[in-house]
Amino acid sequence: VQLQASGGGLVQAGGSLTLSCAASGSIASFNTMAWYRQAPGKQRELVAGITNGGSTNYVDSVKGRFTISRDNAKNTVHLQMNSLKPEDTAVYYCNAVIKPVSLIAGAMDYWGQGTQVTVSS
Repeated sequence: VQLQASGGGLVQAGGSLTLSCAASGSIASFNTMAWYRQAPGKQRELVAGITNGGSTNYVDSVKGRFTISRDNAKNTVHLQMNSLKPEDTAVYYCNAVIKPVSLIAGAMDYWGQGTQVTVSS
């Protein structure tokens, strides 16, 4: 199972970006999918998460600006980021709790490779 993230880049403050993450491999089922970010010198933090039922949660600093969504048929999760601020600059990582076909029971935590988001002032 692999997660492939895309969509990062350089944008001016106030602009928008959409991150996407696609899962591939022998997947039996998905649980929670999420986006984390890590800025230089800071710990990785949870930005947004979404359950397989569609319930979402966001870190306070992005509420009202970011929207997480998922397409279960395509095994993808997206993060729409609007009104971007310089403090949103970080490497963004997608995360998914997945039960691979090879696993008899339970699920495993998978991470994408990270995509850089840079917001200029």
